[in-house]
Amino acid sequence: MQENYYAYEYFSPTMYIKLAKAGFISTTATLANKKTYLLPEIQFEYAVLYFEDLHISKKVKKLMQKDDFVFVKNKNLNLVIESINDFHKDSWINKEYKDMLLDIFSNKQDNFELLSFELYSKDYSTLIAAEIGYKIGSIYTSLTGFSNREKEYNNYGKLQLVLLSKYLQNNNYRFWNLGHACLQYKLDLGAIILKRDAFLEQWQKYTKFL
Repeated sequence: MQENYYAYEYFSPTMYIKLAKAGFISTTATLANKKTYLLPEIQFEYAVLYFEDLHISKKVKKLMQKDDFVFVKNKNLNLVIESINDFHKDSWINKEYKDMLLDIFSNKQDNFELLSFELYSKDYSTLIAAEIGYKIGSIYTSLTGFSNREKEYNNYGKLQLVLLSKYLQNNNYRFWNLGHACLQYKLDLGAIILKRDAFLEQWQKYTKFL
C-alpha cells in the first residue's frame, strides 16, 4: 500500500488489460538504462465524477446551444493519437504504446473496450478536441486527450468533457474515472477525490473484476 508506480518490460495487450482491470492506469517511462517501459500506476487517490455532480459553466452552456460541432465515438483513433502527440510535446504515447492500443482496439476483449471520443467541426474538417480511454464493466477511465489551441475553439475542450459526461450517463455508466486528482479542470467539472481503498471498493463493485 506504500507503492504506486511499477515498470513492465513488454508492451503486451494481454498484460495491459489485466493491469487495467485491477485498477492500474498504464503510461510509459524511459528509465536510467535508456529503455522504455510500460508504467502501470495504482494511484494513491483518484478523481471520480458521479454524473449528478456534473458542473457545466455558462460558457460551455452557450457552446452547447450552437450547431457547429459533431460529437462522435471511435471515428478515427489514429488521428486522435496523432493529435494528442502533437499537442503534448512530452506525450507518453510512444510507438510501442500506440501499436499496443491499435492491437487492443482491433481485437475486442471480454469486459474491456478501448474508446475514443471526438469533437469535430460540423463539416468534419477539423478535429477540435478528443480523448482516449477504456470501458471496464460500467466504468469509463480516461487516459489522455487534447483540445485545439486556436482562439475560435476556446472552451471547446471543456465542451467535449461535458458531452462525454452526458454520453456516459445516458449509456448507464456508474461513474467516470478521471485518474490523477491533481488537475483543477477535473474538480471544476464536478469530480471528487477518492483515496485508493475507497476507489478500489467502488471499482471492484462496478467492473465485476474478481
